[in-house]
Amino acid sequence: MTAPAEATDAPSVFVVDDEPDVRLLATTILQRGGFTVLGEAEDGPQALERFHELDPPRQPTIVLLDNRMPGLTGLEVAEQMLSRHPEQVIVLFSAHLDSAIKEAARAAGVAACVSKMEATRLPQILKDLLPG
Repeated sequence: MTAPAEATDAPSVFVVDDEPDVRLLATTILQRGGFTVLGEAEDGPQALERFHELDPPRQPTIVLLDNRMPGLTGLEVAEQMLSRHPEQVIVLFSAHLDSAIKEAARAAGVAACVSKMEATRLPQILKDLLPG
């Protein structure tokens, strides 16, 4: 897990993916893009546990969430996070985004679906989701 960040005005992200290389890539791209990475998780159950440990005041600005993971899918994790924190911005970040997944994500309250092929664009995509 990434070390806790110091207080900053940078938007914060919680990165969830079962592939260590993808977590490292996303974390590196986001940090270079001006984001603070508050933590990481490698599967659905761990994501929920660590997310709840980050409850306010340390709740992340955005949760970047893979869909295909052990334990729970990203959509299942998103539904549980949003039931407790409906204001949470969640981005489904997956290599497998068909129309059914995108529709289910919208219905669940996920803010956006982003293909892993767009990883280098993550900072701008996430900044566009932030208010103001």
